[in-house]
Amino acid sequence: MTQYSVKQLAKIAGVSIRTLHLYDQMGLLKPSTRTEAGYRLYGDQQLFRLQQILFYRELDFALKEICDILDDPDFDLVKALKSHKVALNNRKERIATLLVTIDNTINNLKKGNKMLKPEELYEGLPKEKAEAYRNEAIEKYGSETVEKSENQLRKLSKEQIALLTNEQKEIQAQLFAMKYIDYRDSQVQKQISKHYEITRKFWGTHGSSDPQAEAYAGLGQLYVQDERFTLIDDKPQPEFALFLSKALKYYSETRLK
Repeated sequence: MTQYSVKQLAKIAGVSIRTLHLYDQMGLLKPSTRTEAGYRLYGDQQLFRLQQILFYRELDFALKEICDILDDPDFDLVKALKSHKVALNNRKERIATLLVTIDNTINNLKKGNKMLKPEELYEGLPKEKAEAYRNEAIEKYGSETVEKSENQLRKLSKEQIALLTNEQKEIQAQLFAMKYIDYRDSQVQKQISKHYEITRKFWGTHGSSDPQAEAYAGLGQLYVQDERFTLIDDKPQPEFALFLSKALKYYSETRLK
């Protein structure tokens, strides 16, 4: 079996020697063995683990979170790699969209057009589909609720809407990468807390004294009932939908009541 020194591994992975020393101290990436002189040596298993660490770092997971995920007895490398691929592709698409939005916003600002037009709330959706979504929302939540949400969003600039939307997608991507972890895990619930906050911003109720526990738990049920809300690359994700539903319900019961 090939073994690599700290210097060799650092060069291969594109990280610093100091970073590898830190990972060792944290217990995140231990060498496979140490020489009599105390030098660290790494094997193939450590290379795969480091790859996972770097993937999760790319998705903005904290080192403690990564350690908990990789040390979970149910961790599956192949499933994790598939989740990383989906999450990173989503990030690539979001970055491309955000760059276009920023360019458009700069052009609008140069022209003196700073306000978001009402129809831009549903930009990116075909007109018929946007109207269908809006009508469904009114049927489920009532016109007053929908209009309140729309009015709150209209107060934001186009760039702010884009940033909010991309933040929402980023949170979902991180949750998707965690879908094989117990939904009650503290790291999962930490992400759900972010999901809750951004959801309230879209609802126009952020900062309200009413925590909307039932409504938030109901959103989890909606994920299971309507696959459109958890599509990844236009493919249904029933496991992810069920994971989210359980996580949202647990958060509502333990944090919002």
